[in-house]
Amino acid sequence: MSDIKVTLDNNQTKTFPKNTTYKEISETFPDAPEIIGISVNNRITSLADKCDHDVNIRFLKVNDTDGNRIYVAGLKMVFEYALKKCFPSASVEYSYNIPCGIVANIKGIELLNSDIYTLKRAMLDIVDEDRPIEKLIIKGQDGITYYDKLGNKVKSDNIQNIMDLTVTLYRLDNIVNYYYYEMPYSTGVVNKYEIKYLSDNKILISYPMEYYDGNIPEYRNYEGIMKSYEEGASWLNTMKVPYINDINREIYKGKITNFVKSTELNFNLSINEAAKEIVASDKIKYVLIAGPSSSGKTTVTKRIASYFEIYGKHTVVISIDDYFKERNETPKDAEGNKDYECVEAIDVEYLRNDVKRLLRGEEIYMPSFNFITGHKEVSSKKIKLQKDSIILFEGLHALNPSVLDFLPDEEKYKIYVSPFIPLRLDEHNYISLNDLRLIRRMVRDFRTRGASVNDTLAYWQKVRAGEEKYIIPYISSANRIINTSLPYEVGVLKILVEPLLYSVTKDEPYYNEARRLLNFLKQFFTINTEYVPKDSILREFIGGDNND
Repeated sequence: MSDIKVTLDNNQTKTFPKNTTYKEISETFPDAPEIIGISVNNRITSLADKCDHDVNIRFLKVNDTDGNRIYVAGLKMVFEYALKKCFPSASVEYSYNIPCGIVANIKGIELLNSDIYTLKRAMLDIVDEDRPIEKLIIKGQDGITYYDKLGNKVKSDNIQNIMDLTVTLYRLDNIVNYYYYEMPYSTGVVNKYEIKYLSDNKILISYPMEYYDGNIPEYRNYEGIMKSYEEGASWLNTMKVPYINDINREIYKGKITNFVKSTELNFNLSINEAAKEIVASDKIKYVLIAGPSSSGKTTVTKRIASYFEIYGKHTVVISIDDYFKERNETPKDAEGNKDYECVEAIDVEYLRNDVKRLLRGEEIYMPSFNFITGHKEVSSKKIKLQKDSIILFEGLHALNPSVLDFLPDEEKYKIYVSPFIPLRLDEHNYISLNDLRLIRRMVRDFRTRGASVNDTLAYWQKVRAGEEKYIIPYISSANRIINTSLPYEVGVLKILVEPLLYSVTKDEPYYNEARRLLNFLKQFFTINTEYVPKDSILREFIGGDNND
């Protein structure tokens, strides 16, 4: 039997007999216990597959993006299996993700706090038994038939809407499911997790995360985020569109116009509620609006300012992004690259001085940061406070106490914005808010900067790492969280982002990520941009007015 040559991403090369499994190949390397997946010629592949030709490989671990997704998919299946083993009448719905794990709803039983120990024990046994997770590639029609027999119309419709000839499912003993990503080869790799009972049959499943160096993040109470998701889910249930197949139904029945209008109205009401709460207080003088990249901070700020005007309040808007340091003064990260995500990239002293001058009654010219030249420019925009003016500060670091700590806390109102989309693919697969933000950013970067998908993805990991370090720790300080997702928006973004994703060739570094997103987008029927109102927050990304 002939040998094949395997080249690792560090250019280390080994030879193996043809048809050696990737699992067997991985075991010849010293970090084998940490390997949970593999990328072969830039495509994610099961470790159980056989290698029959010369390849370039990259081993995947829990502390990198692809490895983390494999781990989470396996963890979901292990938990589902343990739940069925302990409580046969129970079922699990994976509802959404918060910064420290997955929030799951348990159905069919009244879960007690003491049951958590039972589930943990069962999961530990399943992991210790190192049970194989079998990959099943079946005809698409067989997948539809399978879920029809189970009475699961949501999954049946999803497979039908994808229209692929085959569908990939995974089997762990008598549990068959799919999670839209490659799975671990066995349960043995899913050996680090925590389960915490929250309330009302909700539990939190925490797992190692890539931005915590493969460790489990410390538990924090993200009540505001959970409330935002659950209010959104409740509204979708009222509208009878909890899943993507329901929105697809609205599209092919010609009813999407009404749903778009209802969605936009619901979003505007949430902004109005925040504005009314602020103006009802005589103490609030400063509104701090923060959120991660592509969350819609700019639109939310403008919308709140417009509501303030309706309520007779004069407002001054200060964009913290206009106070970036000069490009040659930008701090550098550990790798020697300019770090635009850290709070030190902001010229805080310049910002403080301008605010203090305003508070002394002076008139100032606002700076405007030119992101092309990397310099602050003095704009022609003059601002001066009036009696009882409210200042709106908008930016990534608006909630960071080191930026505006000289302003009295009792006079601040803090808002955190992010697209916490409650729409789900099915009961076991939700839409990642980070995927939604990434797609938004791809569309906007291409439209405004001519950036390719590779350009956006190359910087995205730095963006995400910066958010985990500089933004997410301050979410809990917010007085209000505003959900900026529009449940219909993926159908609109799909039209614009698909050509960009298809442009990524298989020899480019982000080919696998582009294909993953394309597979995700298959679930969604397209919605023409003409249905999007001119003042919609979605226009911030797709263009076409937004009432600039």
